[in-house]
Amino acid sequence: MIRSFRHKGLEGFFRTGSKKGIQPAHAARLSRQLAKLDTSAGPQDMNLPGWRLHALAGALVGHWSVWVNGNWRLTFKFEGQDAVLVDYQDYH
Repeated sequence: MIRSFRHKGLEGFFRTGSKKGIQPAHAARLSRQLAKLDTSAGPQDMNLPGWRLHALAGALVGHWSVWVNGNWRLTFKFEGQDAVLVDYQDYH
């Protein structure tokens, strides 16, 4: 279950469907990814074809990333079976 967000626009999109604060072209993919993340019990549940799941390093060690589009990623961390600090970022 998603317990917390870092990105307010992404949180609004998840809770209300509002595209304010996200790239509208990413909405369909983000919707699928957030729905899957909300039912995931751990990062490996997000390892779907084309999503390019990988662990992050450096300042984001302990976080995971899936590909949205171009340089945009959905990043998150798990505490137990809950996703926390869910973010939407261009981190490259």
